[in-house]
Amino acid sequence: MPTDVNADSRTDAWAVDVRDLTKRYNGRTVVDHVALQVKRGHICGFLGPNGSGKTTTIRMLCGLLTPDGGEGRCLDLDFRRDAAAIKRQVGYMTQKFGLYEDLSIRENLDFVARLFELPRRAEAVDRALDRLGLVERQQQLAGALSGGWKQRLALAACLIHEPRLLLLDEPTAGVDPKARRDFWDEIHRLADEGITTLVSTHYMDEAARCHDLVYIAYGHVLARGTEREIIAQAGLTVWSIEGDERFAALVEPLKTAPGVLSVAAFGNTVHVAGSDPAPLEAALAPLRRRPGLRIAPSEATLEDVFIGLIGQAQDNFANGANAAKAAAAKAV
Repeated sequence: MPTDVNADSRTDAWAVDVRDLTKRYNGRTVVDHVALQVKRGHICGFLGPNGSGKTTTIRMLCGLLTPDGGEGRCLDLDFRRDAAAIKRQVGYMTQKFGLYEDLSIRENLDFVARLFELPRRAEAVDRALDRLGLVERQQQLAGALSGGWKQRLALAACLIHEPRLLLLDEPTAGVDPKARRDFWDEIHRLADEGITTLVSTHYMDEAARCHDLVYIAYGHVLARGTEREIIAQAGLTVWSIEGDERFAALVEPLKTAPGVLSVAAFGNTVHVAGSDPAPLEAALAPLRRRPGLRIAPSEATLEDVFIGLIGQAQDNFANGANAAKAAAAKAV
């Protein structure tokens, strides 16, 4: 894994450039000396399992949480000293819908515009309604909207003050595929206008639509780069297994076999991945003798890489729990 996101070291190339970002809760480090760089006008996908520190990192970048350590700049400002100024240039979309459900779409946007003390507030609301296709629904109560329309409203609220940086925390969770595609089309239009986006997601098809990716697990960055770079850096050997019948029981022992990093089902195919071809081949050898199974080399995917990475990552919460148990046992 490279030490830098990109060989370009010019400070003016980055919308976000922070180092040693750290946050602790009750003695447990949830973000552990993370370095994060996002190019201006780029879409950076922030991936990782639940509890890995993605939301905490996003909240520190936009000034909602005070970091315990770290330095760097966000939008040309010191991300710690100038947190208040950064907030006015950032649009933050939370995991859960955060607007008022008993207000209409227009009333919600007007409220956000008041918070930012926007001049010509009505015009700003009109622009936001028009941009996200909300004009015809502007009098509808937010609580009556479907997930996809709530998502549009939340994005409109993020954009109403014309931010330079969007921080989107799992923005498409719970919406249908059409709404997800429309949302990503809009994010790419914003990128074309020079707006930088850091977006956390669990969807691999969404990750593939990002310019750059950062994978974080339990507070540590495990991989970064473009989709192609991350797959190449992983150096995985992948085999696909297909069968005429249900063969899950046959491949189950592979999950604990030496040399196997991940075993994942994709429809009627199972991907088996490892970093060392020799032990992986040894693990597959018993299956090659079984009739009805077809085993062939396959190309690694982002999902293969990330499943392998999370399998190797150390759970910081488990560490804390184990340490507590050990201390209690010692006390007894």
